Parts: sequence; C-alpha cells; structure tokens
Amino acid sequence: MSNHETKYIFITGGVLSSLGKGIAAASISTLLKNVGFKVSILKADPYINVDPGTMSPLEHGEVFVTDDGAETDLDLGHYERFLDENLTQANNFTTGRVYSAVIEKERRGDYLGKTIQVIPHIVDEIANRIKEAGRGQDILIVEIGGTVGDIEGLPFLEAIRSLKSELGKRRAMNIHLTLVPFIKAAGELKTKPTQHSVQELRRIGITPDMLICRSEYPLPKELKNKLAFSCGVERNSVIECLDATTIYQVPLSFLKENILVPISETLDLGDLTPHMDEWDILVKRVIAPRDELMIAFVGKYLDLKESYKSLTESLIHAGANLNAKVKIRWVDSEMIEEKGCEEILSDVDGILVAGGFGERGVVGKMAAIRYAREHKIPYLGICLGMQLAMIEFARNVLHLEDANSAEFNPTCKNPIIYLIDSFMDASGQKQLRTFQSPLGGTMRLGGYECETKPGSLLRTVYDGAKVIRERHRHRYEANPAYREAFEKEGLIVSGESNGLIEAVELQGHPWFLGVQFHPEFTSRLTNPNKTILGFAKAALLQRQNG
Repeated sequence: MSNHETKYIFITGGVLSSLGKGIAAASISTLLKNVGFKVSILKADPYINVDPGTMSPLEHGEVFVTDDGAETDLDLGHYERFLDENLTQANNFTTGRVYSAVIEKERRGDYLGKTIQVIPHIVDEIANRIKEAGRGQDILIVEIGGTVGDIEGLPFLEAIRSLKSELGKRRAMNIHLTLVPFIKAAGELKTKPTQHSVQELRRIGITPDMLICRSEYPLPKELKNKLAFSCGVERNSVIECLDATTIYQVPLSFLKENILVPISETLDLGDLTPHMDEWDILVKRVIAPRDELMIAFVGKYLDLKESYKSLTESLIHAGANLNAKVKIRWVDSEMIEEKGCEEILSDVDGILVAGGFGERGVVGKMAAIRYAREHKIPYLGICLGMQLAMIEFARNVLHLEDANSAEFNPTCKNPIIYLIDSFMDASGQKQLRTFQSPLGGTMRLGGYECETKPGSLLRTVYDGAKVIRERHRHRYEANPAYREAFEKEGLIVSGESNGLIEAVELQGHPWFLGVQFHPEFTSRLTNPNKTILGFAKAALLQRQNG
C-alpha cells in the first residue's frame, strides 16, 4: 500500500486503567504482521510531561529507550517485543510534547498572529503526528493512553474522531477495550460499565466498531449479544479477553475469538490467515517448560516490578528459547546488608544486578557481586551493575579503599566511575554535561555500536560478532585510567565504543559479565537478546551441574 492508503486502528480504554490496551494493541499488530502486512504502532499519552525520562518508576513504571534515543512509555517495549521491530521517537508522544511544538510554532510566527486554541491547533498537531507515524505503513495501530472520560485525553479523542471522518470507513476503525466485571455477591457478569463507557465515547462523536472485553470469566453468548445490541456493534465484534497465563498468549486467544474477521470486514483487508506456528511453540514453552532455574534479581525498586519490565520479559524470552522457566527471586539489596549473602543467595543459579540511579542499596548490591565472584556463580551486571562490579573489584582485589563512583561521592580519590564532560550522542552530535546539568537530556541514550574483544565471553555470547549494537540510558562512565590495573588482576575490558568502556568480564570465572548497555531493550520473544540468553544458559548449566 502507498502512504495515502495507510489504514488506522484506534484503540481506546474505558471503565478504568491498567486493563491492557498496550498488550491488546501489540497482539493485534502481531497477528496482522504475521499475515504479511507492514504494521507499526503509536502510543499517544495525554499526560503533560514531555516524556517519561524524569518520572519516578513508582509513578510510571519503566522508561523504555528506543534505538534513536527516545525515552518513551513502557508500552513501546511491549510493541517492540511483540513485533520484533525497532520503533522510534515518532511512535510515542505526549500532551507536553504537543503543546511544546505548538507554542514553538506560535513563537516563530507560523500561525500568522492567529489566536492559538485547542481546536484546531492542538488537535491538528496530534492528527499530523499520527499521520506522520503512519507514513509508509500498511496499517498503523494507535493506542490512546488513559481512560475515556479523563479531561486531559479529550484533544486526543477529538483528533481520532476527526481523522476517521477525514479518512473514511474503509481506512479507519475504533476499538474500545473495556471491563466486564464479575460481582461475586450477585454471581453475575455486569455490562453496565461498558455501556456507560461507550456512551461517553458516543457523546464526543466516536462510535466503536469493536469491543474487547476484559473479564475474569468467559462471556456467555447472551451477554455478548446484549453488549453488541446496547453498544451498536456487530455480534462478531464483541471480543472476549480473559486473564492469560502469559501476555504472549493474548494474540493466540484473539485468534481463537476470530478477531481478524471483523477487522478485515471494517478495513476491507480480504482473507487474513496469520502464520503463528513459531509463536505458538514459544508460548507453550513459557506456560509448560521442561526445565527451570533460579535467578536472584538484586535491586531497590522491588515493590513495583513494572520498573524492571523489559528485564523480566527478557528473562521470559530466554527461558522460552531454552525451554526453561526462569524463576526470579526478588532480593532487596538492603536486606543483604542486614542478613548477609549466604542466607539469601546460596541456592540460586545466577545473580543479576540491574541498572538504577542513586546511592541507596549499593552496599548490598556490591556484597551480592562479591558473592557471585568468589563463589563462581554466573553473574550479569547491567549498567549500574557493571559499574558496581568494577568498584567492588577495585576495593576488594585492587585494595583501593576510596574506590567509588563520582555519582555517589564527587570528591573520592579513586573515581572508578566518573562523569565525562563530553560525548557523541546516538545521532553523532557532541553533548556536554556536568554535575550541575539537568537530569533530562544529559544522558547517553539510544543505540551505540560496541567492538567486542577477540576470544572474549562477550564475543562468544554474540556468536563471534566483532561489532554489536545495544541501547544505553546512563550519565556516568567507567574510568579508563584504571583499565591496566583491572586487567592485570583478571577483570578485562571486552567491549568498547569510541574509547568508552562498554563491557567487562572476569577471567577464570564460569560466567561473569558486566555491560554498560541495557540488553533487555532489544530482547523479543522470537529473538531473545544474546547477553540475556547467554546468562540464562550459564545459570541453567549451573543448575544442572549442581
């Protein structure tokens, strides 16, 4: 299809949040991609932040980083993991970014002195961004963040209403994801919340073409018919979406519900038969794996697992490809400080220290790293996990007592980790940063190439590749001034990017690797990241060898 024939599927959510619009969007896109269409996804977020980059994980969960360096909503991670394609900053925008763009245009005089209003200027900016994201695609799926009825979401809903009117019947459809709750006292599934949510959509001019109904229990045929009649959709357009054992089961569940039939009828797509055999095999391995292993996940944001979403999903991907269940023992690093490592880590098959910011909990993390190093337990350190592995080694092997990170102590005598004044960003532009730089926009973000050392574990993990490409999200770097001292004692630098240390590994250890990049951002169910997969393989071998 040429650009002017791009078709759009708009997905909204009703009743309440956290129903899984992102998973629904990713699942539909997976089915359409496996039919043979060129499909992409856009997430439009109504919150006023420019991006999630400076938001607390407790507020918004994980910040997902695209290859071009955009800090985006965690739903983009789901999109990439399902589609197995790289998305860009064009696939996510917020109210803050929209208003910033409009105000910038107004300051330049682009509007020729007109009064700037939500309609048409803000709505047109949203619509133009949607159309730009759809350029070159057969189908663009657009997820509107938030819940119908939220005041900040109104311009986005008006934008998709006007777009559908502009595009016509065969080029756009509205899917509304809603909740059909089960009331225990009455022993009944209730449709009224869905009816009210659809009424709210209709009030602003949007009539859904399909309902995806989240429920804990199967929907009887009579209830589906009632929803279809009361909400004005075809009977085959009421799609049941039950709680699944794994999110990767959802596309298969949608397929059983024949979701592609009404989508094809609405968008005139013809007969749709997706090829899901490989996906089906992997999902079965996720649900009923042959083996299992235990990973100790040492971190500090453990009350909110969403802050490590990409990493936990990447372990699922690795497990599915190994036909093994990767069980995670969540270990609060401050508990290690209290109880010691032996009680918590003695029976695990691998130890993982993930990325993070701030000094809280680093003592416990370094204790876990030392335990992995001395007890020959497979270890993977990601971002801060690599930096702490270097600091732990400097303190306990090189005996540099004041070894630290400039992030925690800017005046330490031995800054193993430091803040470089300038670096080249993912687009090749020179960036400057200091201790006083604002947090937003001063990190090394996005994909960078990394040269692997011949004969290293890193090169082996990447199947002999001399150059790899992985994504970053950090401010501080490993200090190359200590490289000779490290390597003399067996901690070698095995990955570099334009003189920056990207990976370190420990000689004489079964599997000990620290990487400055975030391998989890490029892991997909059908294409697991090689660092994560290598770590899981080593842990499984540790389990099998006792």
